Amino acid sequence: MGEVIFTNKAPAAVGPYSQAIKVGNVVYCSGQVPLVPETGLLVEGDIKAQAGQALKNVKAVLDEIGADVTNVVKTTVFILDMEDFGPVNEVYADFFGDHKPARSCVAVAELPKGARVEVEVLVVL
Repeated sequence: MGEVIFTNKAPAAVGPYSQAIKVGNVVYCSGQVPLVPETGLLVEGDIKAQAGQALKNVKAVLDEIGADVTNVVKTTVFILDMEDFGPVNEVYADFFGDHKPARSCVAVAELPKGARVEVEVLVVL
């Protein structure tokens, strides 16, 4: 029904799903974990490094569809520990700047590949 979106500038899916699906002017982006696209490995570093890589991967998908952060209308942030909420917010705020999409942030028991953070976005073109 929708157009499959793929870029090799973001990590390949780690399961049976697409990086994003475009339906009309809406793009449903799968969650991005902090994998380095070139290696498929988790980025080294603390929670800020992981949040930064996850958002860099989101940007790669946005670039592929000709969008930028201002097209993002909703995000969902998954973190392993609410103690990481503050540091993730710092990186998130830098990424989005003055644009503030609607957002949910939830703590989860586990994320793929040992990630401590995952970010998914909903985009309107």
